[in-house]
Amino acid sequence: MAASVYLYTGPEIGEQNDAVQKIKASLKKKFGEIEEYSFYANETPAAEFMTVLQNESLFASATCVVVKNADVIKKKDEIEIITGWIAASSSETNVLILQSEEIAVDSKIEKAVPPQNKKVFWEMFESDKISWINNFFRKNGYTITEEAVSSILEMIENNTAALKNECSRFFVLFKNDHQITVEDVEAVLSHTREENAFSLFAEMASASDDTVSRFEKSLEILQKIRLSKENSSVMIIAGLTSCFRKLSVWHKLKAENKTDDFNLKINGFSSKKMKTQYGSASKLWTAGQTTAILAVLASADMSIRSGGNLMEDVLLQKLIYEIVVKKGATSAVYDFALD
Repeated sequence: MAASVYLYTGPEIGEQNDAVQKIKASLKKKFGEIEEYSFYANETPAAEFMTVLQNESLFASATCVVVKNADVIKKKDEIEIITGWIAASSSETNVLILQSEEIAVDSKIEKAVPPQNKKVFWEMFESDKISWINNFFRKNGYTITEEAVSSILEMIENNTAALKNECSRFFVLFKNDHQITVEDVEAVLSHTREENAFSLFAEMASASDDTVSRFEKSLEILQKIRLSKENSSVMIIAGLTSCFRKLSVWHKLKAENKTDDFNLKINGFSSKKMKTQYGSASKLWTAGQTTAILAVLASADMSIRSGGNLMEDVLLQKLIYEIVVKKGATSAVYDFALD
């Protein structure tokens, strides 16, 4: 019997999470009480979450370990721990689920996971998202105008997890049978939307602002993130790294003249919003500068992990400066002679 391991990748994190919940529900139905654990690969060493997986539970019949951001698992020893367990395990009760918003993870891990347990969750086409939003509101007793749907898609990350979370706000504020208008969307989402690494990247890549404005607004968003519940420096850097890796893919596709709808879709650029955002970003940062920014992000991550909490905010602000103003060049101190 093969190991109970699953690999779910791709930008449609909402459907990924639904698939994970189905696995957990199946485990509970078959074994009763289960122990559930969730880890981020960029925060927890593989040895730690694999130890949890391998230990027999004293209080439950099964254990399910979910590891997010699995694409960052690159170290040889960590890969060997995971692939070794996959090769040796035949337990139905110890389940490992690897998740990533990227399209793929390390090839050795990919090869170790049985084909039937792997799935890429592609981002929905624009028309599918429109249908999803209309259906979501209708199922909850609301209608929504076409303009309001377009406004939502412009303001929210294009995956069903983010859409579900943000659209649910309307059900608390309006009575059933209310028709959601573009004015409602502006009033609700503009003031209640939580900032994250992806909205931070969107501001950094904004084509409507000059360098000074982008830098100042990016620092404002960073401050809001740091005051929110999702304030982890490591997660902010991981989110930005994911965005700049995508930008690197965009540059590669442009260089190879592969910017047709099919190639853009399979590389995670199916929505109009995504195409506009990365098209704008590619004009701000060249392929070389994008590579340099990824190095700056990796350096900042290492500095924060080794230096503790004392200098986190300063290091994050310096990071934003080096990305927006210096375009990947490092700086020992801030230089406010901005372009």
